[in-house]
Amino acid sequence: MPQTPDGKSTRVDAPLTNVSVAYAQQNNYLATRVFPEVSVQRQGDLYWKYNRGDWQRGQAELRAPGTESSGGGWRVSTDSYYAHVYAVHKDLDDQTVQNASNDFNLEADATRWVTDQLMIKRDALWNSTYFKASLWTGGSEGHTLTKGNGFAGGWIAGAGTPILDIRNQRWAMREDTGYFPNTLVLGAQLYVDLLDHPDIIERVQYVERGIVGTDLLSALFDGVKVIVADNVASSGNLDATVAPNHTETALAYMSTKEDALLCYAAPRAGLNEVSAGYTFAWTGLLGAGAMGARMKRFRMEEIESVRIEGEMAFALKVVALDLGVYFDDVHTL
Repeated sequence: MPQTPDGKSTRVDAPLTNVSVAYAQQNNYLATRVFPEVSVQRQGDLYWKYNRGDWQRGQAELRAPGTESSGGGWRVSTDSYYAHVYAVHKDLDDQTVQNASNDFNLEADATRWVTDQLMIKRDALWNSTYFKASLWTGGSEGHTLTKGNGFAGGWIAGAGTPILDIRNQRWAMREDTGYFPNTLVLGAQLYVDLLDHPDIIERVQYVERGIVGTDLLSALFDGVKVIVADNVASSGNLDATVAPNHTETALAYMSTKEDALLCYAAPRAGLNEVSAGYTFAWTGLLGAGAMGARMKRFRMEEIESVRIEGEMAFALKVVALDLGVYFDDVHTL
C-alpha cells in the first residue's frame, strides 16, 4: 500500500466500504426507510422542479379538420442541494490488535461501529429536518394538525378516530395536489397506543390474524406504508462515570414519540417523480459507494495504531411541503 511521507495511506478502502454499506442497508435506520435516495456526482448543484399543475391541467382541446392541435407544455424551476460530509474514526492500537484472539475481526467491528455513528447522525438530521411541526403544508388545514384543528382529539385511551382522521387527510391531499399520501411515520408511543385503540381493534377482531401490527395498520389506513420511528440514541458521554442503574447511557427515542407524519414519498427517485423529500447522496466523491459512504484505513504511526475512518456525504432536502401532513402531539388528550 503506497505511503505518504508521514506514514498515512490516502487510499479509500473498497472492501471496508462494502462492509459498511452492506451493514447500513441491513439495519433499520429511519432515514433509509422513508424518502428515496438520489445519487449525485457533485457535492452541490441545482435540480429541476416541475410545475405540478401544468401536468394536471388537461390541455387537450377539440381539433377541427385541417387545423393544428392544441399546444401546451410545462414550466420548470430549480432548487439546490449541498451534500455536507460527516466523518468519524476509530483507532485500533497495535497492542490491542496483537492481543485479540482469532475470534475477533477488529477492523470489521470498527467499520460497523463507524457506520453506526454515521447512520445515527443521519437519522438525527432526518428527524430535525422532516419530523417536526410547523413545516408541512398539506392536508385539510394547510399546516400542522393539532387537537381540534383538523381532527377531533388525541388517539390515546380510546379517544379520537385515527382511521377517519388519516383517511380525511389522504383525500384532502389528493384534492390539493393530485397525490395520495403513501407513507405514515408513527412515533413509537403513538404506535403502541394505536395497537390497542378500539377504533383499530373493532375492525380487526374478526380477521384470521387479529394481532395488530404495521401490516394491519397499513390495510386499515388505505394501504399506506406504516413506519415506526423507533430509532434510539444515547446522549451519554463516553467518559461518564458508570452508575449502578447505567443512566450514563441516556438512551431515548430520536423521533418525537407522540407525533406522526403522513406524506407522499416517491417509490424511486426520478426526473419526473415528485416527492415530499429526497436524500441526495454524493456518490461522485472519490471512492464513495452507495449512500455517499466511504471507508479509509491508514496507519497512524505517531500513536502506533491503524485508523478506520468513515465518511458519509449527503443532503436531506424537503422538496414539496404540500405533500406532507404533520400530526402534532396526538398521543395526549
